Amino acid sequence: MIATRRSFLRSSVAGALSVAGLAAFSRRSLLANGAVVTESQFEVIKVTRTMLKLEFRPVPRRNMDREIPHWRYSELCDITLKCGVTGTGETLRFYTWGVPPEEAYSRIVGRSAIEMMWDDSLGAGVQMALFDAVGRAAEVPVHALLGSKVHEKTPLSWWNIDTSAEDMAAECQEAKRLGYMSYKTKGRPWFDVIKQVSVAAKNLPPEFKIDMDFNDTLRTAERGLPILKELDKYPQVDIYESPIPQSDVEGNRKIADATHVKVAMHYGTPSPSTVVRSGCCDGFVAGGGASKLLGIGKFCEEAGLPFWLQLVGSGITAAYSLHFGGSLKQALWPAVNCHQLFEHDLLQQTIVLKDGHATVPDRSGIGYEINRDMVEKLKVETPATRPDPDRLIETSWPDGRKMYTANNGAVNFMLTAANEDKYPFFETGAETRLVPDDGSAVWRKRYEKARSGGPFLEK
Repeated sequence: MIATRRSFLRSSVAGALSVAGLAAFSRRSLLANGAVVTESQFEVIKVTRTMLKLEFRPVPRRNMDREIPHWRYSELCDITLKCGVTGTGETLRFYTWGVPPEEAYSRIVGRSAIEMMWDDSLGAGVQMALFDAVGRAAEVPVHALLGSKVHEKTPLSWWNIDTSAEDMAAECQEAKRLGYMSYKTKGRPWFDVIKQVSVAAKNLPPEFKIDMDFNDTLRTAERGLPILKELDKYPQVDIYESPIPQSDVEGNRKIADATHVKVAMHYGTPSPSTVVRSGCCDGFVAGGGASKLLGIGKFCEEAGLPFWLQLVGSGITAAYSLHFGGSLKQALWPAVNCHQLFEHDLLQQTIVLKDGHATVPDRSGIGYEINRDMVEKLKVETPATRPDPDRLIETSWPDGRKMYTANNGAVNFMLTAANEDKYPFFETGAETRLVPDDGSAVWRKRYEKARSGGPFLEK
C-alpha cells in the first residue's frame, strides 16, 4: 500500500498543487454567527502575562533533565476584549515555533482581535489567546474560526525524550492505560534503540504504535538501514521521523523504499513539491502559526499526504491543537503536544482519550477552562536567560567503556555531537544517565573536560 502510494506521488504533477484558497471567517460572517454584534466589542483592551514553572512527572524528569530542563517554563498570555471576555494562550518560553516579540503585546492593544488573530508573527501565546478570546466572545469553538470541522475526534500521541528501555516500557504502559495508542520518542546513539523497542513492545498489542525521531542521527541511508530494518521486525514500530538529513532526498527515498515503516519529515525541507515528485517520505510534521498550519493542511489535502500536528506545551496548547486536528482533513497521524510530560496540565478537566483519540470540543474558544488555582501556585519570575544548570552525562557500554558529555551553553549539545559522529554509532548495549553532582573533584574535573572539549571516552 505504501509503495503504491509512493509511486503515485512521484508521478503526480507537483506544480499543480497550491496553498491558495485559505478560508477564515470574515468579519461579516463571524459577527453574523456570533453573539457580539459590533466589531468594536472585539477590541483588545488589556494583556496580562504570567510566567509559570511546571514540574515534570518522575520518569520524564530524570530524562528531560539531561538535555532540556528549560522546558519547564511556560508563559501564559491573557487577552481581554472590550466586551469583557478574556482568552488565554501559552508559550513554552524556551521551546516553541514562535516566542512573541515584546512589541507584539503592545501592538495588539486597541486593535480588533478578529483583525489580528491570523498574524503568525505575533507568536504562539498571543495568537492562541486571540483565537480563544474571539471564540469565547462569538460563542463559537476555535475550529469554527478555522473552517469546517471534518473530524469529530483526533488522534494524540504520548511523547517523551529518549530514555532507558525500562523507562520507555513504563511510559508506554502509562500511555496505554490513559487511552493513548501511540508513543513518540527519540532515536539516539547513546541508547540501544533495539533494546528500547524490544522491551517496550513485549507487553504491548500490535495496534499500539511506537514512532522514533532520529533527528538525522542515522546520517546516511547506508549506515541507517541495517538499524531501521531491525526495528521493522516489531509490528508496533510505525513511523521514522527524519532518519537522516532531510536535504538528502535520494537517501530518504532509499529508506522509504526499503522499509514498510512510514517516514515523516518536518514540512518545508525539502520543498513539498520535491517530496511529492520523489516519494522521499510518507507525510509531514506540521508546526507553526494558524495561517501556516492552514496552508500546510491545504497542500496535504491536495497531495493526499498525512501529517501530525506538533504544537508543544501544557494542556492549554494541547486543547488548542485539538481544533486544528478537527478542521484539517489530513491531520491523520497522532499529534505531539508533550503535555503528558508535566505533573499538571493547567486545565480544570484533563483531555480524555479513548482508543488513541480525543473528542474535538464544541464549547466556545479552546473548549477548556484554565485551572487558575494551579496557575497561581506555579507563578515564578521570568528567567533573564534560558536556565542551563551544570549537567554531566555518562554513556556506558557492556565492555566497560564510558563516555562523558557536558552541557556547553547550546540547546542541542548532545544532538550536535551525535551528528558530528562524536559518539559510537548506535552500538548494542548503550546506556545513558545523568550523573548527579556529588561535589567531588572527580565530578568537576570530568564536567570541565567535557564542557571545554566535547564528549570524551574514559576506559
